[in-house]
Formats: sequence, structure tokens, C-alpha cells
Amino acid sequence: MKLIERRVGLLFAAFTIAFLLVMVRAAWLQVARGDQYSDSARSQQVATVEVPGMRGSILDRNGETLAGSEDAATISVTPYQIEDPPQAAELLAKKLDLKADDVLAKLTADSGFEYVAQKVDVVTAEQIERLDLVGVNITRDTRRTYPQGEIAGRVIGAIGTEGTGLFGLEAAQEKLLAPSDGELAVTRDALGEEIHREVVEPAEAGSDLQLTIDGEIQAETEQVLDQIGATYKPAGATIIAVDPRDSSVLAMASWPPVDPNNLEEAPEDVLSNMATGFTYEPGSTFKAFTVAGAVEDGIVTPRTTFNLAPTINVADRTIGESHERGTITASVAQILAESSNVGTVTVGLELGAERFSEWVDEWGFGAPTGIDYPGEEQGIVLPYADYSGSSIGNMPIGQGISVTPLQMVAGYSAIANGGILRPPRLIESVDGETQEVADGRRVISEKTASQVREMLEGVLAPGGTAAEVEVPGYTLAGKTGTAEKAIDGGYSSTDYVGSFVGFAPAEDPEFLVAVIVDSPTQGSYYGGTVAAPAFGEIATFALPYLGIEP
Repeated sequence: MKLIERRVGLLFAAFTIAFLLVMVRAAWLQVARGDQYSDSARSQQVATVEVPGMRGSILDRNGETLAGSEDAATISVTPYQIEDPPQAAELLAKKLDLKADDVLAKLTADSGFEYVAQKVDVVTAEQIERLDLVGVNITRDTRRTYPQGEIAGRVIGAIGTEGTGLFGLEAAQEKLLAPSDGELAVTRDALGEEIHREVVEPAEAGSDLQLTIDGEIQAETEQVLDQIGATYKPAGATIIAVDPRDSSVLAMASWPPVDPNNLEEAPEDVLSNMATGFTYEPGSTFKAFTVAGAVEDGIVTPRTTFNLAPTINVADRTIGESHERGTITASVAQILAESSNVGTVTVGLELGAERFSEWVDEWGFGAPTGIDYPGEEQGIVLPYADYSGSSIGNMPIGQGISVTPLQMVAGYSAIANGGILRPPRLIESVDGETQEVADGRRVISEKTASQVREMLEGVLAPGGTAAEVEVPGYTLAGKTGTAEKAIDGGYSSTDYVGSFVGFAPAEDPEFLVAVIVDSPTQGSYYGGTVAAPAFGEIATFALPYLGIEP
């Protein structure tokens, strides 16, 4: 009996010691390692989920969306968790409109993670979620949409797979448009069911940009460009429409067009904006600036006349007209209206090479206009110190100088608005806050601007180089240009740039358009034929649309 009692006592003591050891161990774990194990347990229950923010929208001046963002989802898989890869591949391929073999390759990959599809629409993502496939993951995402398709595509640009801008405004305004992603803490129970979620860091949307572009005028401009492309088969073409009173860009289009929704087949050389990136010799459209400078300096008036021989010699160069004629007497107004090379060079000689060079700089050529747009070229302007004897024979008629379409728009806008040169304006507001209109600077007086506008009316009057262009009820003004393209130190006899810059109403302009057609290969190449009629078509639509009285 005593032996039994002794054994029971020993057993009780052993259990007591074991219990005390367990309690000591538990206390030590609770005190010394409690935080570590608590965090470990929490990590198995709580997952941090990234919440993508919405990229800012790009709107036209009327509030229509040109680029926007919407909720989407990314579909990924953990291959080793897939229970029946062939069946799962068939189901996913059907929902995602993919090839089953391609999906199966993802599901059987020797990795721990594979993307199946990104930027999937929400409806499709919900359908996949209902399939309840183990190993298939659906994470929240956003995707960029361009509701207008090709309309303004080369201006707006697009974003890449990483969600950042590739080109155009999407790239230029990345800092404003880009969102800030947030974080959610999602708590799940032992069965993996979500039981709680908490916002750790809220997502923030990017800023919305409202442009000065008018979607209706932009669409009309793109349609006219398509007609030019089909008719004349050029290497490229661009049209810019602005309100010259404050230099707001109402339309800016390049041909061929680009659809930001589908860039796979777009050549890389068209992923740019021709209006800001194309440099060319302007030819006769530059003559208005030569004449304006001479008028402003008091060297000539619109009524000043010159006896003009069929040709004129300047240093080692003989300059003639685009058509044969005899000796004539012509006023400065006639010289501009009829686009006389000999007459314009004569005016340039009266102005003098050094003063002419100063006027080129004054008009802003050789420098970016300052528009809020990436990759703006500045043209090529010969400094006065590098002039040769024949430079004053070439440059007054737009040869030997390279400009951009936007520089020409800025210069003609100054003529149209009474003499103020200012940067073209593309962004109207950011998150509803209106952007200031640049004050600009005066380059010519109101009187000179008015005189030049009146002379440019003659271009579209009988005997002018664009006499066939008209918009019933409105007085038009403008200038044609047909420039041989420079090649190998000389000029091509087959490759041209045809252009036209015009505005209306001529007396008090509210609408201005520049049309530049690069290397037309079919039909005519003259600016009065390939470019001026496009101005007429766009003005016919836009003037009444904008409520501009006849």
C-alpha cells in the first residue's frame, strides 16, 4: 500500500513539475515572444492589398471625355495550385477570348506566378470570379479608354502597360494625370473568407485636364485631313485651328491618324504631333512677315509701288516668279495678293538684311512657341552673322529658313489679333482651375496688323492665289505657300510642301486655320489647291458653329 502511495505521489509530482514547466514556457512565450507570434498570426489572417487610383481624365472644352479611366481587373494564376489545368484553361480562355493553349501554358508554367490577362473589364472579371477556380487570382486595376478613337489621338497620346504616358499629352502631363495608389488591409478567417477590411492609405485620383480643343471642330478637321490624305497621298499633313484673340487651340490634327485604343499596328513615326514636331521651309506663307516688318518700319505702305522685272538678281542667285510674265508695276498689296517672289525680295532688300534678321527673331522663329506640349521643335534660322550675299534673296520668300506649323499659327495670330504674339494655348483648366492666358508681347502696331490683314484679303479675291476659296457671308484673308523641299544642298523639282494660313472674319478675326501638306504624291502640289480648300471647308463648318456673325 505504501509502495502504491509512493508511486502516486511521484507521478503527481512529475505532472506538477511538467505543468509548471508548461506554464513557465507559456509565460515566457507570452512575454518575450508574444509580439512576434502575434504578428505572425496576424500576417496569416490579414493581407495588404494595393488599391489603384484613377488616372485623371482629359476633356475637351465642352467637357467631353477624350481620355478617361475606368475600373478593371488583372487575372493572374498560381500554377501549382491549379487543380485541373486543361479544364481551367478552357474556362478562362472562353471568358477572356484567348486561345486555350496559350492560357494552358500559363497555368502549367514552372513558376509561382503568371499573368493571364491585364486590364480586363469588370463584367468579365466578375464572371471569372464566379467560376471559383482555385489558384486563379483577381486583383483590382484600372484601364485607360479613349472614347473618341482616332479623334485627337496624336495630340492626346496613350499610356503604356505600366500605366504611364508613352507620348502626347499623356506623357507631357504625367505628373498631373498620374494617380496615387492606396492600400487596404483585408482580414480573412481560417477558411479564407473576408471578414473585415480597413483603409490603410486612401487612393488619390490624378488631376483632370480640360483642353481648349473643341471636339466638334476637331472631328471636322480630322475628316478634312482624311480627304486630303485620300486625294493627294502625302507623306503627312497637319491642320491647326485657333482662336487668334487668345491663341486657344480649337483643333490640332495630324495625318495619318492614330487610335490610342489600338497602337499595335501604328508605325512609330506617327506617334507624334506633326503640328509641333514638323519643320519645313514655309515658302510664300512667310511673305506676310516680310511685308509686315517693312510696313511697321515705315519703309513701305500697302500702296507703295515698284517696277518689277521678270527676275531679280541677288548676289549669285537669280530669282524669278512661279509663272512667266513681263515687266510690271505692282503695289505692295498686289505683291502679297499675287505672291510675287520678285516683289517680295524687292521689299526685303528695302528692309535690309540686318533688319530683316531682327524681324525674323521678333516674330519668334528659331525658338519654341511655349505651348504646353512635349517635343516642340524650334525650326532652323540662320543667324545674321552667317548670312551670305544671297540670303536676303532667299529668306524673305520663305526659303533658307525652317519653321514649324505652330510657329506660323502664332505669327499669323499676331497679325489677326492686332499685333500681339503669344504662346498657343492648349490647356484650359486643371481640376476646374482656369489657366491664365499669357499676356504676350506686341510685335507690330494695330495699324500695321490691320493693313496686313486687308492686304491678305486680296489672296482670296479675284486674281489672288486662293481666289476659288469662299465661305458665303464671310470675308476671308490668308496666304498660300508652295515650297520646294531642300535636298542635298539644293531644291527638289518634284517634292513640295503645300500650305495655307487663313482667318475670318478678315476685319476682326475670331477663327484662324493653318493647313500644311507634306510631299503630296498624287494630283496637285500647289498650296492654293491642296491646302486652301481645306481652310474653306473647316471655316464653313466652324464659323456658324462658333456663333461668329457673318
